[in-house]
Amino acid sequence: MRLRVRHRGAALAFVALFALSQALLWYAYYGHGAKALVGDEQGYQNTALAILAGGAWMPSSIWPPLQPLLLAALYAVFGPQLLVVQIAQTLLLVGCGWLLRGLWRDLGGSVAAANWAAALFLLSPQIAAYAHWLWPEIPHLLLLLAALRLLARARGQLQAADASARASVTALLAGLGVGLALLAKSLLSVFWPLFLLMFVQRARPSAGWRAGAAFVCGIGLVTAPALVHGWRQYGTPMIADSSVYNLWVGLTDRWRSDYVQDMGGVELPAFLASGATPQQRNAVYRDKVRGYVEAHGLGTVLTAQLGRQYFRLFNAKTLLVSQLPGPACAGQLSVYHSPAWLTRSLTWLSEASHALILGAAAFGLACWRRRIGMLERVVALLIACQLALFAFIHVKARFLLPMLPFLCGLAGDALARGVAPRRAVAAFAPTAPRLLTATALAAALLFLAFAPVALDHPCTP
Repeated sequence: MRLRVRHRGAALAFVALFALSQALLWYAYYGHGAKALVGDEQGYQNTALAILAGGAWMPSSIWPPLQPLLLAALYAVFGPQLLVVQIAQTLLLVGCGWLLRGLWRDLGGSVAAANWAAALFLLSPQIAAYAHWLWPEIPHLLLLLAALRLLARARGQLQAADASARASVTALLAGLGVGLALLAKSLLSVFWPLFLLMFVQRARPSAGWRAGAAFVCGIGLVTAPALVHGWRQYGTPMIADSSVYNLWVGLTDRWRSDYVQDMGGVELPAFLASGATPQQRNAVYRDKVRGYVEAHGLGTVLTAQLGRQYFRLFNAKTLLVSQLPGPACAGQLSVYHSPAWLTRSLTWLSEASHALILGAAAFGLACWRRRIGMLERVVALLIACQLALFAFIHVKARFLLPMLPFLCGLAGDALARGVAPRRAVAAFAPTAPRLLTATALAAALLFLAFAPVALDHPCTP
């Protein structure tokens, strides 16, 4: 009975804190005049309205089409009101938290750790604020987490002697999820074939290959219209391609924080004017990248990238903080019109949650003591692939969002053990060497998060 009362109290505390954080974010967005749309947000909005007016459903070779299609669908049903999108994406955000809780159980985490993971994710204002913006981060993340859960279920079904048909259906659904995620963001374009590792098994290889084929068919069914469109328009089956452009901007942007003399918006018009087709533009910028590396030397370029990219990725000046009022020289966009007390509160809460997630995740990773299965390997490869990619392309602070659920999961392991030391012993092994490693890793992550301002001095004349 006492345990049940404690759980009920924890649930009520979570609901109260979630409601409070949401109230602060909604008030910041609308309380003193609606926040202005920033960068790609305006592009997604314009494309959605153009689609409603009868325009092309996929007018760009730079941005994938799912987000404007989602906006257009919501506007068609409920009217072109931004509030409709924000409510829908807030529901998707809650869905992400629910999927994360289940996924962390699939990865062997305890119930307490899974609950902590979902709570950290949903209560972080820097994460929750994404539901109010028009970037495709929340729909993409929901699709990715759903696909991973379906892949885990399909692999489990393959172990049953009579479940090969069910495994193929589940794999097909996972493929649909990955295909839609590719239409939201291009992040999985290189990685998705590695998801096929989930269908590799010794006991029943033929059933695994059938499920793998169903998975690929699911991806193909969803992406086929976009690929056909790319073939007809540009002579190559493509959804969206800005990789060479992002590589060039990643090499030439020297700041460790977003929106400090931001190169992305400055360079984009020149990139679009450099050729009539994606192939022509990529060829021009590929030559520019090659010339840049030859002029500076490969070693110098790699050193510069390592000294900048991960500061941008793990930066505590998240996309929420960047949009709050503050000095433009420090990359503050001031598109929120929040009063000083609310700006300070949201900045502090965002930075505190960011520090808690990174620091606790370091302890969760260093003290991990669970069996490493195929799902764990695939998730580790997914994160490693992203970290390798972000060593070179133009990194924005929002690119950390696909990793944050897993960081929240690792942090949940550490917090579950810290709050209830007698539980989750099998999942967390805090030996002295592991704790020393965790402390060093936490210090490194927090240095990446909070050092950029001191290193760059962006407001120094």
